[in-house]
Amino acid sequence: MSDKVSAQWARIRARLRAEYGETAYKSWLKPLTFDSIDNGIVRLRVPTRFMRNWIESQYRDRLVTLWTSENPAIEAIEIDHAGARPATPEITPVMTTPEPANGSEETLSLDFSAPLDERYSFDRFIVGKPNELAFAAARRVAEAQAVPFNPLFLYGGVGLGKTHLMHAIAWHIKQTSPEKKIIYLSAEKFMYQFIRALRYKDTMSFKEQFRSVDVLMIDDVQFIAGKDSTQEEFFHTFNALVDQNRQVVISADKSPAEIDGIEDRMKSRLGWGLVAEIHSTTYELRLGILQSKAEQMGCAIPSKVMEFLAHKITSNIRELEGALNRLIAYASLVGRDITLETAQEVLHDLLRANDRRITIEEIQKRVAEHYNIKLAEMHSARRSRAIARPRQVAMYLAKQLTTRSLPEIGRKFGGRDHTTVMHAVKKIDELKGTDSSFAEDVELLRRMLEG
Repeated sequence: MSDKVSAQWARIRARLRAEYGETAYKSWLKPLTFDSIDNGIVRLRVPTRFMRNWIESQYRDRLVTLWTSENPAIEAIEIDHAGARPATPEITPVMTTPEPANGSEETLSLDFSAPLDERYSFDRFIVGKPNELAFAAARRVAEAQAVPFNPLFLYGGVGLGKTHLMHAIAWHIKQTSPEKKIIYLSAEKFMYQFIRALRYKDTMSFKEQFRSVDVLMIDDVQFIAGKDSTQEEFFHTFNALVDQNRQVVISADKSPAEIDGIEDRMKSRLGWGLVAEIHSTTYELRLGILQSKAEQMGCAIPSKVMEFLAHKITSNIRELEGALNRLIAYASLVGRDITLETAQEVLHDLLRANDRRITIEEIQKRVAEHYNIKLAEMHSARRSRAIARPRQVAMYLAKQLTTRSLPEIGRKFGGRDHTTVMHAVKKIDELKGTDSSFAEDVELLRRMLEG
């Protein structure tokens, strides 16, 4: 490892330690070791498969963000465990790979599909009002003999169940129609494989593999925003499959219209079929998820502890299940009963982080006070600059500081359309770039809210 990369890795580790606290850092992040960087891919390693799966689900997004902030050339991160062997394909058959055109000994793998997690089935997906449309749509796609809508576009915040539903669709089709060819992978891996195909001058094999499937499933499609060549290839692949009446399923953290850095023609195509949002969880849904998870693990958890966790951990399902896993593991290893006191002690860092969640109502109140306007003006139809500008600032901060989607933010501001919020965010960004005094004002508000 070069001195430069060593310094970057040291800074990333320090930020992880500061952000997640000493307990989480020592348990999960400290064992991470740097392996290599090759063609924009950072490879990290951990001692066990369990740790790898946990870090993938809980910390991967943050690791990607920190690495790209240190080195913009980084395009992806791979995390492996000691003693790992090359994965066998879960869905697509292994194909014989040609020798690279440049004569390199390395070959281009055509086993594109990612493994499926057997825990992610329809039976294990807890349905509630926030996710009932997405669940029904996913089930229809999995069970239908003919393509019902193309594409199925699932979107929502991190850890709300998008990946679970995509895996469930793939499992169901695989079990009921094993002859069908399915590819499931992240948009990040799609880009990575496309870059390798370009590198080895083997784009024809790449195109044939993707355009000959019965079902193509791309997770986190927002990753290709701003990546023009990958976007172009995905656009043509998408069109080819739709023209052949092959099913396409896509997930993202925003609706097609809200994803910045994607061409208008792509946004239009992504919105062709059914767009289903997975909303933030309710207390009842979180409690149901905890009860189901505890039952699957064969653990008796006191109802008061379940209710406490459902009330306190509201950010996403992944974090909620992670909290339960940590609590059960601690009680088992240390030999203590699971009580409210145990939960508060073991999960103190997670509970503190959730207590600091900023709400849109808090943002509106703080901005209204700062600009000396009535709180009611945040919901009013008045368009005078003295009212409209603070309202735009509040929308901008709501987008930056909360996990709410643009439609959700719009509804909190007097039922406005998501395009109004998009315009506000864009306008405030422009003003910050041209007016340093205004930029300092917005930054002050941000610090006050985060503090």
